[in-house]
Amino acid sequence: MKKLIQAEPTGDKGELAAAKVLADYLSACGVDCRIDKWQERRANLIAHIKSTGQRGALLFCGHLDVVPAGGGEWLVPPFEAVEADDRIYGRGAADMKGALASLAGAIVDIAQKGVKLQGDLLLAATAGEETDSCGTKRFIKADAADLPRLAGVIVTEPTDFVVATCHRGMLWLEVTTTGKSAHGSMPQLGVNAIELMNTLLSRLGDYQPTYSQHPLLGKCTVSVNQIHGGSAVNIVPDKCSVKIDIRTLPEQGHQGIRSDLETICSELKQSNPRFEAEIATIKSVPALETDVKCEFVSFFWEVVGAGETGAVGFATDGPFFAELGAPIIIFGPGKPNMCHQPNEFIDIADLEKGRELYKKIILRFLT
Repeated sequence: MKKLIQAEPTGDKGELAAAKVLADYLSACGVDCRIDKWQERRANLIAHIKSTGQRGALLFCGHLDVVPAGGGEWLVPPFEAVEADDRIYGRGAADMKGALASLAGAIVDIAQKGVKLQGDLLLAATAGEETDSCGTKRFIKADAADLPRLAGVIVTEPTDFVVATCHRGMLWLEVTTTGKSAHGSMPQLGVNAIELMNTLLSRLGDYQPTYSQHPLLGKCTVSVNQIHGGSAVNIVPDKCSVKIDIRTLPEQGHQGIRSDLETICSELKQSNPRFEAEIATIKSVPALETDVKCEFVSFFWEVVGAGETGAVGFATDGPFFAELGAPIIIFGPGKPNMCHQPNEFIDIADLEKGRELYKKIILRFLT
């Protein structure tokens, strides 16, 4: 656990060091694993314990990368993995090095006991979940055809042991208006991109995608969270951009929302021929919803002692695994409100509980 935090697998440093930490631990304990490396420091870790094949396989998925430490007031160095007060502090402790450590421990326990599995056990620890999900997409593209029949997929995000079967999707759009620069003393000679953006923002204030409220996920939301425009106070700005965070429900298509914005821009162009705008998709993660009545979810509830399903407020790589055709559950140790926070931590007791529960899940499904 501590070594995973100390690997400092941020986007700029890559996941290779963290992948090697996991690979070294699993390999030393007799678990077959490999590192898929690209671009020098990007990496996935794939582990596989084969079986008799009498049952469907379990695929556990987690991400190796973490967000940067940020500018908040850390009481401990964010990548030293400080242990204090029965907790481990550090960036990624909750999101989600704790779950990876608990799962790796469970896998090693089973491997060292020589348990004969009736279904294959797989772990995909992937790159880039916090940015573009490149590792998960790469894994699915390269390995999906060779995977055994899956009974289910378990995404080991921190849910504080809530069995989650759904989350909203995430669509990040960047809209850039284009004008014409001029000297600030002669604004009539230019076209002010900020003023053009203002007309768009006025329209976005009234915009709401079509949806029906979800019983667990609530509403679709649209939030303009970043804006940038202009280069100097005495220059009419020729560019202005905004970044929009849209959280979507399972019934909503992302292309339809983007088309709505394209229509709004087209209407603004009709009213003002000088209006020019371009829309770019920064990130698109579909919403996730697994049928709570399916056998996999019911059995999972029984194994972990849960009686109902829940939702998580954040997006995961889970929806990208949907094409594998197996039900998806999000389940792991760690408190969700610790994610991306200064002084992020996980309780050591939760690490131990996670290890035991993951072991119990594996044994009940695969033996």
